[in-house]
Amino acid sequence: MGPALPSMLTGNMLTGEETMVDLDRVEKAVVALIEAIGDDPAREGLAGTPRRIAEMYAEIFNGMDRDPKQELVVGFEEGHREMVLVKDIPFYSMCEHHLLPFYGVAHVGYIPNADGRVVGASKLARVVEIVTHRPQLQERMTTQIAEAIVEALQPDGVAVVVRAEHLCMTMRGIKKPGSNIVTSANRGLFRHSAATRAEFLSLVGG
Repeated sequence: MGPALPSMLTGNMLTGEETMVDLDRVEKAVVALIEAIGDDPAREGLAGTPRRIAEMYAEIFNGMDRDPKQELVVGFEEGHREMVLVKDIPFYSMCEHHLLPFYGVAHVGYIPNADGRVVGASKLARVVEIVTHRPQLQERMTTQIAEAIVEALQPDGVAVVVRAEHLCMTMRGIKKPGSNIVTSANRGLFRHSAATRAEFLSLVGG
C-alpha cells in the first residue's frame, strides 16, 4: 500500500467550486505558529483553530489554480460597441506581505471590439473574485483583471479601478483606519482617449 494521501478539501461549500489545499500541512503550520507566539494550541479556545484556519484558507485562496480568462469563454456577438460597465464589485483579498486582509470594490469597464462581443455581467465579477482569491498586491491584481479581459475578449478598451482598505495599515504600521488605496489599469481606448477615460471615471463616481 502506498503512502497516505494528505488531507485535501475539494469543493467550496459557498461557491460549489473545486479547490485543492493540503489541510494537514496548513493545520500543522498553524499549530507551530500558535506555539511560536507563546500560546497553547491544545487549550479549549484554540483546540479547533488550526483546522478552521486550514478550511478557511481553502476557501479564500481558491483562485490559486484557476484561470480567470476561462470565465469569459462564453460570449455573445451582439454588435454592441458602447461602453459596458460593472461597478461596485465587492471583494476581499489577502495582502501577500503580511497575510492580512484588504477589501473594497472594483469597477470594471470595457468597450467591445468590432464584432460587438460581450459577456454576462456576472462573468466580470467572477474574474475579480478569482484574481482576488490569492495572496495579492492591489497593484498587481488590478493589472491582472484588466489583462484577463484584454486576452479573452480582445476589446477596443478596458478600464479597471480598485479602491481598498488594507488591514496592514489599520492594525499595524501607521495605524490609519479609513485610509484607502486606489489603483487603476487602462488599456486601448481608455488609455488613448481622454474623453473615454473621463466618461468611465464619471460613471464610477470620479
